[in-house]
Amino acid sequence: MLSLHQLTCFLATYEHGSLTAAADELGYAQPSVSEQVRALEKTLGVQLFRRVGRGVVATTVADTLRPHAEQVLAAVEEARRAVQRARTLQTGTIRFGMFGTARLYAGADLVADVLERHPGVRVELVGQNSSDVFEDLRRGRIEAAMIAVPGLTGEGMTVTPVARDELVYVSADPERLTSPVTAQRLARASLVMPETTWRAEDSTRIVLRQMLHETGRNPTTRIEVEDVETAVELAGRGLADTIIPRGAVDQLLPRLAPNAGFVSLRPRQYDTLAIVHRAGAVLSPAAQLMIELATARIRSIAEPVTPR
Repeated sequence: MLSLHQLTCFLATYEHGSLTAAADELGYAQPSVSEQVRALEKTLGVQLFRRVGRGVVATTVADTLRPHAEQVLAAVEEARRAVQRARTLQTGTIRFGMFGTARLYAGADLVADVLERHPGVRVELVGQNSSDVFEDLRRGRIEAAMIAVPGLTGEGMTVTPVARDELVYVSADPERLTSPVTAQRLARASLVMPETTWRAEDSTRIVLRQMLHETGRNPTTRIEVEDVETAVELAGRGLADTIIPRGAVDQLLPRLAPNAGFVSLRPRQYDTLAIVHRAGAVLSPAAQLMIELATARIRSIAEPVTPR
């Protein structure tokens, strides 16, 4: 018979490609993880992993099982949270997902808002890029999050747009800021862009690729960096221009690039900021609180959006 313990060991082994690494993550002895995986294979009558060197490689059957195992464990966790939802927020940890740029100009105020209401709790704001946060949601590591979404769909997720943040062109060259930047000008620009690890899934870059679709080109990056602060500082030195949300501009230009300015794109382009959680999930009081406070904070900075 399948057990939650077996599925937990299976997912950890699948993610790490190693029984030893899975055991380290779970705090188990390696033979215990191996035994649980073998028991699961025996119950299902299939081989889930093949040994290769010191690690293991998932079979196609394991690929099929993975999303179902994730759903089972996520459902169990949601059931646990539902039972505890009546508890007051006097102690414990509140975890909420928020992508890096939004944390930059709303994170500190959001934490302050939480602690003002519930001084006894511990707060965790987790995530870097929106795709990173979405993966944590999918795996059930967090209940809810605020992320930037290029579209308003997500398999198995409820996506509620709450605000939009204009993407603007930042440069230290005043001649490049005399008029809005068109797709044709953008296609010729030399840019420094943040979020290089997530360049394929980053919402800002997706919006820019869509804008440049008519030119048949992608935005040209001269410099790739991870954080928006470095991108702004390099733009301020005149080494390249950048495109970032207006909220980040208001926070960073005075401090990191006081000689730089910004201008809109033509047509104007926006990152849509949305609250996301699992469809049908029973949200804990902590998640509901974070959604309420994060929505209020982000709407005080970016342009509010009314869900349809």
